Amino acid sequence: MMHLITGGSGSGKSAYAEEQILAMQGDCRIYIATMDPYDEESHRRIQRHRRMRAEKNFTTIECYRDLETVELPEGADVLLECMSNLTANEMFRQDPPEGDVADRIIQGVERLRRQARNLVIVSNEIFSDGCEYASETREYQRVLGTVNCRLAKMAEQVTEVVYGIPLEVKR
Repeated sequence: MMHLITGGSGSGKSAYAEEQILAMQGDCRIYIATMDPYDEESHRRIQRHRRMRAEKNFTTIECYRDLETVELPEGADVLLECMSNLTANEMFRQDPPEGDVADRIIQGVERLRRQARNLVIVSNEIFSDGCEYASETREYQRVLGTVNCRLAKMAEQVTEVVYGIPLEVKR
């Protein structure tokens, strides 16, 4: 089963995603962390998420890019957090590989899905603020939007978390 969870910053989507994995009651919980710690704020966010996961029996795999290289144990329940970080990491890397970024990310997700018993993916909703951005940021929004749409189509379940309230979009 694949479940896409989206929402704005601070919406409660991470806590909800962890609840979903815990409810699966599997023996093997994997957390794929995609935030590349590049500044003080990112280190604080990583620490906050680690505190949230403490004592929940997750094994953490740090994967900032190249999702298609991740090897999972059989029968794992996997939480991938978060697609917006992974997309940025892939788009703005020093050594960009050939091919379309969205295609590469989706191929990595498809590979994870084949390996995992259950896959829960967290992504950000960054499209409704109405602000005008520089071309590089607009391209990032376009790629993340493409990835999110393709993930939503693939997923059996899609949930948007708004103010801590999960709203089922697809079931």
